Amino acid sequence: MNRAALFVLADGRFPAGGHAHSGGAEASVTAGLIKDAASLENFCRGRLHTTGLVTAALAAAAAAGHDPLELDAAADARTPVQALRNTARKLGRQMMRAARATWPSAELDHLAAHRPHGAHQPVVLGLAARSAGLTPLDAAYAAAYETISGPAMATVRLLSLDPFDATAVLAHLSDDLDRTATAAATAAQRIPEHGLDALPAASAPLLDITAQQHADWPVRLFAS
Repeated sequence: MNRAALFVLADGRFPAGGHAHSGGAEASVTAGLIKDAASLENFCRGRLHTTGLVTAALAAAAAAGHDPLELDAAADARTPVQALRNTARKLGRQMMRAARATWPSAELDHLAAHRPHGAHQPVVLGLAARSAGLTPLDAAYAAAYETISGPAMATVRLLSLDPFDATAVLAHLSDDLDRTATAAATAAQRIPEHGLDALPAASAPLLDITAQQHADWPVRLFAS
């Protein structure tokens, strides 16, 4: 196991395209749902326990060696809005490029060949973690952290929020992040007995609605 690879995978500067996406923060800022550090923390906590849990479980399952094509279908079933499916696959393509350059593997090549237009990003992330010698729990942490770090850093640009306050929000959510990553990895462990239905399917309907609306904006700062 190469635990140090987790720092590379979870680094916001890893060239996987996440910097261009706000994770729903741009639409929420415009709607007045995020206006300061306190409301950002509430937004990130909700996102972590819904979207974060689902993506972390998918990543953990991929890192555990479960069929990535079946996981990709499971991700589709858990992503009812077309705009978010498009975003997940776009990010998956970029993650695949970065992962294959950083940790080449036959498993990544196989998924890329069968999903030339992109697999869902958390599935690719999990397979990248596996190729890097990381554990399913490591993959869950990386995926869960990304679901809150992206909106937090985007809000710095959207609201001119103090970066220190945004970083403090992430620190305040550390216990929630621990619980989410652990629950996600535990769910992945149940797949051999219960199948892919063991993976969580938590929903965030408001994020779904605003994501579809955001995709139709003529002018926006972030892609999603």
